[in-house]
Amino acid sequence: MSVHTLETLSLFNAEPYRRDFSARVIAVVDQAVVLEHTLFYPSGGGQPGDSGHFSLADGTRIDVTGTLRDPALPSIIWHQVAQCPPHLGVGTLLNASLDWQRRYQHMKMHTCLHLLGALINAPVTGCSISADKGRLDFDLPDMTLDKDRITHDLNALIAQARAVNVLSLPAAEYPALLERIGSKTTRPAAIQGDLRVIEVAGIDVQPCGGTHVLNTREIGRVYCEKIEKKSQRNRRVILRFAADDAASSG
Repeated sequence: MSVHTLETLSLFNAEPYRRDFSARVIAVVDQAVVLEHTLFYPSGGGQPGDSGHFSLADGTRIDVTGTLRDPALPSIIWHQVAQCPPHLGVGTLLNASLDWQRRYQHMKMHTCLHLLGALINAPVTGCSISADKGRLDFDLPDMTLDKDRITHDLNALIAQARAVNVLSLPAAEYPALLERIGSKTTRPAAIQGDLRVIEVAGIDVQPCGGTHVLNTREIGRVYCEKIEKKSQRNRRVILRFAADDAASSG
């Protein structure tokens, strides 16, 4: 089967809290595997690709070190593996498990960055997420940001326990949404011609293809570690989880 005819069914957006699944292999190339469907989120939008492991029927464990979309064929999701045993081939049924604690940290920080974007009245020009921290870059020529104020205001929003909802927006409404939110981010992933939008109830609405928590209270306490001037117009705000919340696995 040609790789050009393959497609991976994405499960991670519909079931972001699910940790395990079974699937058949539909392609193996070097140290990378394509499954018929997957819970593993592929790197994109500032959120890292998931890691975890596969288990074969004979007990063989295969560590998944990263996940990414094919750059030429984004419907294909590649699972990068530490080693590919000879008996792993097309049609093999395997069990797969996410590194859940790492994924859940990504979900919490991703939602937290949406809150940060709502707090700061400036276009977002960059984003990066990891298991212990995250950052947003803002088009903000004047240095008016304060670490302590950001920390206080973010934790106040988190404590409001706002619902986080996934909406589907017709693509024709995309320009109006961008004008309303002032975003400079790239066009988000489309689902059947519609845009996937994350709404933090009463606080923020943003196009986004990443995974998120269901309620802001899950984020826990955070703090603003640093504000950096990256250029004349670019300000980088770096957040971290507070020590007693960083290890929370949900």
